[in-house]
Amino acid sequence: MTARVLIVAGSDSGGGAGIQADIKAVTMLGGHAMTAITAITAQNTLGVEAVHAIPTAMVSQQMRVVAEDIGVDAVKIGMLGGADTAMAVAEELISGVYGETFVFDPVMIATSGAVLADAKTVAAMEVLAELSTVVTPNLPELAALCGREALAEDAVEGAAVAYAKKAKAAVLVKGGHGTGETITDRLVTEHGTIALWEAPRIETRSTHGTGCTLASAIACGLAQGMPLEPAVARARDFVRLALLDAPGLGQGHGPMGQQAVRNDGLFTGPALNQITLPASDYAVSVAYYKQLGLTQIVDSPANGYARFEAINGVTLSIHVHEGVGDSAAGGATTYLESGALDAWVAYLARRGVRFETMPADEDWGWREARLSDPAGNRLCLYQAGEYRRYPPWRV
Repeated sequence: MTARVLIVAGSDSGGGAGIQADIKAVTMLGGHAMTAITAITAQNTLGVEAVHAIPTAMVSQQMRVVAEDIGVDAVKIGMLGGADTAMAVAEELISGVYGETFVFDPVMIATSGAVLADAKTVAAMEVLAELSTVVTPNLPELAALCGREALAEDAVEGAAVAYAKKAKAAVLVKGGHGTGETITDRLVTEHGTIALWEAPRIETRSTHGTGCTLASAIACGLAQGMPLEPAVARARDFVRLALLDAPGLGQGHGPMGQQAVRNDGLFTGPALNQITLPASDYAVSVAYYKQLGLTQIVDSPANGYARFEAINGVTLSIHVHEGVGDSAAGGATTYLESGALDAWVAYLARRGVRFETMPADEDWGWREARLSDPAGNRLCLYQAGEYRRYPPWRV
């Protein structure tokens, strides 16, 4: 059954954040997005020019009618528009018709710097936090929720644990507002950090809607039955790929590229995403596949290796390396991708599938396991995430 995600948030006329980003994320991850719009904003990539709050009764009615007819597997709560709306949303959630899976993104300040929640609204957010499965503040928002102006780097975990105890919810602290070249996201409960992710900062001005997209992607994962930690991990991968796929629109903080994310290990697998074919002449083969209409994304003539991408994100490689590995005679290798490689391989091994090599990290950033089918055809099960389409050596 398709996962049903109800999104309670504001509308962004520029299409970068809010309801628009939420719908893109849920749709691209295979869910059905429903909405209760709390406010209409006049904004673009340069900033928010005006906010018009939707009457509280109308917000509640939007929520109730879709829940009663279509049903809800998870709720994502974003920009609320005012304290009265925050309390009305909480009252709706308590009614029991929305399930128990709530992802709360405590939106207070837009990427452009515009203030989207006053002190009274921030206070009302406490009620929603206590109802939530997970709260997803960035560093300034966590500080505000803890009643501080700012948090030192070594105080983040302690503040998050204290807030998790208070809210009785998991807290995903987003590290994008931190300093340095590495971004650290931390999933915390009252018992401490239960998962931590570190990744290189992606240098782009197209960051509008990152928080909205992340929270909605998590909600979609939870609605699809994923445990919290894998749902967060997949959501992070989705956000990073959407940043890398950003179309570069507008003069300020532009929208992300949710619509361009394709089969990049965002599912537990298997997904047929890569085939490597043997080649005898590097230049001739490269020219041939370009002529077919594929886009070359890796060009390494010294290694006899090139990779091409189709419009749906599936890739094909050629490799000139006579008699060895992927390019031996008849040496095509099919690559099946998974966002949960180790669990997938363990599942297969328990059922008698024999592997030549078990999952191992490779120098090029992929994690791979190798095996052959009954006819001797070579297979590679792998996990690459953003490095499949966006490796450091991409053209």
